[in-house]
Amino acid sequence: MICRLRRWRAGDAPALAAIINNKKIQDNLRDGIPYPYTKEDADFFISEMLAADPNQTFAFAVTADDVLAGSIAVYRQDNIHFRTGELGYYLGEPFWGRGIGSEAVRQMCAYIFEHTDIVRIFAEPFAYNTASFHILEKNGFQLEGTLKKNAMKNGRLLDMNMYALIKNS
Repeated sequence: MICRLRRWRAGDAPALAAIINNKKIQDNLRDGIPYPYTKEDADFFISEMLAADPNQTFAFAVTADDVLAGSIAVYRQDNIHFRTGELGYYLGEPFWGRGIGSEAVRQMCAYIFEHTDIVRIFAEPFAYNTASFHILEKNGFQLEGTLKKNAMKNGRLLDMNMYALIKNS
């Protein structure tokens, strides 16, 4: 499958709603995403991403053979961390285990390092999310440590792993 990143389109809303309206996906994301997830929720997300400050939020649809497969974004941090970006991503369950996540992360990191002044990209997957570890490690991210009892998700206090990729000078 050919993986590509592209800008979001209003017409992506039905497919996005179908992808993210999945508890297995939402269990690995931050809170604040409605469940069930409707087309209206997807419309709102897409309009927010298209209206976001293009120097702060770098958000793309992930496609596989021109079919919407998921979402990926880097969010520039602020204050003294303005040269750092936080990476977040997810794929629809039918696209798991096909190398699409690894390719999307590779393309996103290359884009960020080539088109912005960000020099450090980090991700904080839950400590049980081994699939995400593999994607990050495949792309050169280094495990910097485990953040103990760092998040409350689904009523459980969870550890998170801190991964980072530093731009080669």
